[in-house]
Amino acid sequence: MAVSLPRPTFRLWLLLLLLVLGGVLVWLDPREAPTPGPVPRDTAGEPDYYLEEARVTRFDATGEPHQRLATPRLSHTPHDDVTRLDAPRAELIDNDGRHWVASADLGRLGPGGNPLTLSGDARLIAPQERWQLDTEELHYDAETGHAWSETPATLEQPPQRMRGERFDAWLHDNRARLTDNVRGHHPPEDHRRPSATREESPP
Repeated sequence: MAVSLPRPTFRLWLLLLLLVLGGVLVWLDPREAPTPGPVPRDTAGEPDYYLEEARVTRFDATGEPHQRLATPRLSHTPHDDVTRLDAPRAELIDNDGRHWVASADLGRLGPGGNPLTLSGDARLIAPQERWQLDTEELHYDAETGHAWSETPATLEQPPQRMRGERFDAWLHDNRARLTDNVRGHHPPEDHRRPSATREESPP
């Protein structure tokens, strides 16, 4: 005796089709969420938080931005309230709105976010004044706008170049000073411009 099976309904076909489509999509897109990098550890201990590819804007008491930081990674350790930065690039904004650019291999924000210390090929650039400072370690106090270095520093403002044992800059006053055993290279005025050629007629 032949037994006829019930014909699949439209809803059943639709459910099977959705299941097949879902399986195809999973097979075509097997991506997994990217895993974060290893938690940074050093002698300071384990951080309570860290950020990757971070851009941070800091504001002063009046709500105006006075410091922007970009870094591939920053980490904060709670026991000393210190923030450490890898390859930081800092934009320092003075009271007149001028932007000074600082960079280094490593950075460190002290307790409360001040001062900022840059170490390892530290550089400070004043774009408007067209001078550049290179030193091993540079400090910046955001409250006073004072940047200084106690390691040998080279100050360049083409075509001049000077070197000294200490550097100070007061950003809000647009003033810089190089002191202690200062040596410099100052090309003579006539070396900066090609001399004019004068022709004389024979007598």
